Amino acid sequence: MVQRVGVIGGGQLAWMMAGAATKLGVELVVQTPATSDPAVAIAADTVLAPVADAAATAQLAAQTEVITFENEFVDLVALSALADRGVCFRPQLSVLQPLLDKYDQRSYLRNLGLPTPRFWALDLSGGGDGRDEDVSWSFPIVLKTRRHGYDGQGTFILRSEAEFQATLERLPNVPLLVEEFVPFERELAAIAARSVNGEIALYPIVETQQEQQVCRRVFAPAAVSPAVVMQIEAIVRTLLTSLDAVGIFGIELFLTPDDKVLVNEIAPRTHNSGHFTLDACDTSQFEQHLRAVCGLPLGDPVMRSPAAVMVNLLGYEQSQSDYLSKRQQLAALPGSQVHWYGKTESRPGRKLGHVTVLLPDTDRQLAEQMATTIESIWYMP
Repeated sequence: MVQRVGVIGGGQLAWMMAGAATKLGVELVVQTPATSDPAVAIAADTVLAPVADAAATAQLAAQTEVITFENEFVDLVALSALADRGVCFRPQLSVLQPLLDKYDQRSYLRNLGLPTPRFWALDLSGGGDGRDEDVSWSFPIVLKTRRHGYDGQGTFILRSEAEFQATLERLPNVPLLVEEFVPFERELAAIAARSVNGEIALYPIVETQQEQQVCRRVFAPAAVSPAVVMQIEAIVRTLLTSLDAVGIFGIELFLTPDDKVLVNEIAPRTHNSGHFTLDACDTSQFEQHLRAVCGLPLGDPVMRSPAAVMVNLLGYEQSQSDYLSKRQQLAALPGSQVHWYGKTESRPGRKLGHVTVLLPDTDRQLAEQMATTIESIWYMP
């Protein structure tokens, strides 16, 4: 039985592992750069260092039996030397290798025969705008930085050649990916885990609502046809099995008007679209991840309520505040659970917490009304 798990990254995703770690009798040791990072408060020990500092990860390995990841901002080449010396990473570095660069991720999916938007790499090293002579696209397009983009950072929806050229000027010497713009009907997400023995557990498919490429709301379960669920489950099983993955994965998807599913992005870790599982499921995504990386049997992902809605509490101002009054109002809503990440600084778009409300039925209108109520409390003056 694994006793101590190292976590590279000390943000809210690591912080939310605390309850599951206690339940499973596991101690968390966190590598993170600042004492103010959320997971420091719940860690048994902390290695204070940037997440890409492999020398610090060697210190982390000396204190733990297995190391997992809260984010993807790591140096795989440097970590490979540790893996060669026997350090156990879960998911394995070979799993992360094709996923951290968005172009590599798209290429991996294409090689598996899984459906994605059309995509092209931009090579700016030779001057110009990097377009191959044989490649043409029509606007709008989606331009992405190939590494280190999250919560909408590094993603640009461009509607004209002028916008494209202006954006390139702001991104000198940055590896880029261009994708076709998909006129999707809805955005969906799948949270799934795979154990060391190859067991796969899938949570109910959810619908996500984004604003400026940042998740605002999650509705569980998504109101989609059984055929769509079957498409997604087949994609998930093919992907996780091919990777020989261990741990939990968040897979973002587009649903087109003709009920076709396209893979948008893959996160090899716990994911914002799975936060509802903390309150709505028998086994949260955080417990499921720890179960997988510790070599334990996976838990039951079934929901314990007919439906749930999760709303992110995003910063809307530059402030030093704990927003206690608003949190108390949110906590008073029937069926609500408020998760506050303990961050000391608010800024526009920063994830400060989330609220999950368990619902008595799958009435989408009720879920929308509850989400609107939460946001009216949170964003009111």
